[in-house]
Amino acid sequence: MKKFFLIASFFMYAFTFAQTNTVNIIPAPVELKMNTGNFSFNHSTQIIAAGSEMHEAKMFNFYLKKLYGFALPVKSKLENSKSGNVIILELTKSTDRKDAYNMAVESNKILISSTGNEGLFYGIQTLLQLLPENKTEIAERTFEIPQLSIKDYPRFQYRGMHLDVGRHFFGVDFIKKYIDYLAYYKFNNFHWHLTEDQGWRIEIKRYPRLTSVGGFRNGTIIGHYPGAGNDSIHSGGFYTQEQIKEIVKYAQDRFITIIPEIEMPGHSSAAIAAYPQLSCFPDESTKISDKTPWAGSRNGKQVQQTWGVFEDVYCPSEYTFKFLENVLDEVMKLFPSKYIHIGGDECPKTAWKRSAFCQKLIKDKNLKDEHGLQSYFIQRIEKYLNSKGRSIIGWDEILEGGLAPNATVMSWRGEEGGIAAAQQKHDVIMTPGTYVYFDHSQTKNEDSVTIGGYLPLEKVYNYEPVPKELTDEEAKYVLGAQGNVWTEYMGYVSKVEYMIFPRMSALSEVLWSPKENRNWKEFSDKLPDIYKRYELWGANYSKAQ
Repeated sequence: MKKFFLIASFFMYAFTFAQTNTVNIIPAPVELKMNTGNFSFNHSTQIIAAGSEMHEAKMFNFYLKKLYGFALPVKSKLENSKSGNVIILELTKSTDRKDAYNMAVESNKILISSTGNEGLFYGIQTLLQLLPENKTEIAERTFEIPQLSIKDYPRFQYRGMHLDVGRHFFGVDFIKKYIDYLAYYKFNNFHWHLTEDQGWRIEIKRYPRLTSVGGFRNGTIIGHYPGAGNDSIHSGGFYTQEQIKEIVKYAQDRFITIIPEIEMPGHSSAAIAAYPQLSCFPDESTKISDKTPWAGSRNGKQVQQTWGVFEDVYCPSEYTFKFLENVLDEVMKLFPSKYIHIGGDECPKTAWKRSAFCQKLIKDKNLKDEHGLQSYFIQRIEKYLNSKGRSIIGWDEILEGGLAPNATVMSWRGEEGGIAAAQQKHDVIMTPGTYVYFDHSQTKNEDSVTIGGYLPLEKVYNYEPVPKELTDEEAKYVLGAQGNVWTEYMGYVSKVEYMIFPRMSALSEVLWSPKENRNWKEFSDKLPDIYKRYELWGANYSKAQ
């Protein structure tokens, strides 16, 4: 009996040791070494941060308060060199890159060091993952963090997530929460899709009808396209310029760049409803299919109530170009990003083909056809943005008719557009629908409506952003990749969360971790702990695999 007790005690000790010396960090670090022993984290633990590191100390306390209900005392220096139980944030030359960091957890201190504040921020996001998934575990007692050392930095310079607020509008609080999700998983770009056929979401002071008219629709189809009915609810919304400034600052504090998308020349029904002169045929009513359940008047230009692609697009007139330049001027004042996304996708040529103005313009500009006209449109906008010190990103349709000279391509219709652009020495961001479109179903038996397709978690995790068709030199033009969230069938925050989690977590590892460090089995084994983290946040998620 005594022998049995000793064996049981040994296994209980071994189990406890294994628990406290196993960590689940997403995305997986470049190098992680586990050591023996623990660091005791409690409410008395001090953060040591000098002036330039104070921002990261404040951010760590922000998340501690938000998740666990308390904050730690912050000191500018270590008062006693022998005193323990401290977290030290240190800017140093110990790393070569501003986005890299080192972490050492020892018995009496945690040291996070980096050449830049960005690296320190990523270090504190890792430290947050070493804290428990249950807030009650550190509410009244010490929590043991295993001793370890980490050397870490991202594989790709562009690590993006997208959110479409045109089809369905989401308020400021959720946009901030979405940015926090990105920060936790070390994404550094938020592609904010702000204009669509179904709603214009950004206040433009020179053109108030863009939001007063274009920001709202009289109803929305029920069920899958083309719709089994219409809810007849007047819905919509927009962000004021003050709100956008607030959100941009919120993202900057988390080292996330917001890239605004102002869609052109297609997907422009909401703008045309507000200012019909933008259309090639301003006196024509919006064409509405007989199959579309519609709410309200069908006369005049209308904000769309269903999903899809619509033939009433921007007319490439001087009025339109001046309008877009004025809009972009206000956009650039709000967003300091290098890039402005101008869409360029899914632009039907029907209106241009029957427009006498467009046909004359094609002839006068010696363009080959309507595809050449689209290239002329994109290149003219690019020249304007370049003159303001900005660069454009467009979906891969901007390749049609000739690529704008300095454009960056987002390849969404498979990888072919990205391959072609990289071979032409253009920067590329990979966003192929088959791997990173998070509006696709996660299981073959979804219990809610989705746009279709099938994108299981394992397929996201196993995605390789650098196509094998590229040479090593051409591969340098692949900046990274991005997960896209189109919201036709996501009317609620909980549905957005359900569709992004845990696929966004998987994508974070694709973009951050070294290719050789990625292991599907190891990642899938972490899922129970990942789910607990979502529950700590109060976020919805899918358990489909």
